[in-house]
Amino acid sequence: MNRDLSFSIGADVPFNRVSPKYGLKEVLASMTLLVPMLIVAVVFAIIFTADVPWLHLIWIAILAYGVISTIIVLRQARAIGYAEREDDLLIRRGIMFHKATVVPYGRLQFVDVDAGPIDRMFGLATVKLHTASAATDATIPGLPRAEADRLRDSLAGLGQANLAGL
Repeated sequence: MNRDLSFSIGADVPFNRVSPKYGLKEVLASMTLLVPMLIVAVVFAIIFTADVPWLHLIWIAILAYGVISTIIVLRQARAIGYAEREDDLLIRRGIMFHKATVVPYGRLQFVDVDAGPIDRMFGLATVKLHTASAATDATIPGLPRAEADRLRDSLAGLGQANLAGL
């Protein structure tokens, strides 16, 4: 099932998607608390089965929560996109609550690329756009490192060119 996640602001704009590795990274991050909780619940269910038979419901609920959160996180990662247009950068995200951010190139003060240790393990980086207005600062997470560097250089050049025209 392929749904069109276009916004009215960018219905005719082709969006670039973030790396599929970003979804996997986010799933692993969400599981860091869930897996230990599941292990503890299963151990308690095994130890106390005779005394408390409903204890199995706890680990089943934790497992169901893990499956549902994995599906949601993967869909959220797929919904992130960006489009380089002539005068601005359009960033979209969200499944249920759609958010579109338009960052004019002439308003860019600087573009930053961050990559934490987990991001580096997956070969990913986050591009952060900083403008004079804090309300229009934006991020594009989950880009392959080479694409993040290319986008940073491209946006910095476009920002300088459009700033000179103001």
